[in-house]
Amino acid sequence: MATLEDRNKVNMLLAVGWSNERIAAVLRMSLPTFRRLFFQELKIRPVARDMLDARRLELAMAAAQAGNVGAMRQVDRLLDRFDQMEAERTYASRPKDQPEPKEKLGKKVLDEVLALDADAALTLELDQETKGNVRH
Repeated sequence: MATLEDRNKVNMLLAVGWSNERIAAVLRMSLPTFRRLFFQELKIRPVARDMLDARRLELAMAAAQAGNVGAMRQVDRLLDRFDQMEAERTYASRPKDQPEPKEKLGKKVLDEVLALDADAALTLELDQETKGNVRH
């Protein structure tokens, strides 16, 4: 019979990525027995980490709302981490063959770039003319 403590332990170990064999060994049971007793927990393996993170955020928010300054800092760290994970997911979901979106330049910056390009072209042309007219 699976106890609530064992179910919580299985959820935690699934969240940190342990294999079924490893968890069953910790609980001192065979793999088939483990699968039978913890079938419901095993179904949520893909979201176990998200569930753990959500619970951590929930506890930290409750403590922060009660005035715990350390918990407020922890909430900020968790939110930053979640933002970073979301940005990585968004970046990873972009097709690889799709080129990076070009940064749209403002009118002043574009005029400056064009002026620098024209200046470089003029300098090159003058250098070529100078080389042709030099007497040795």
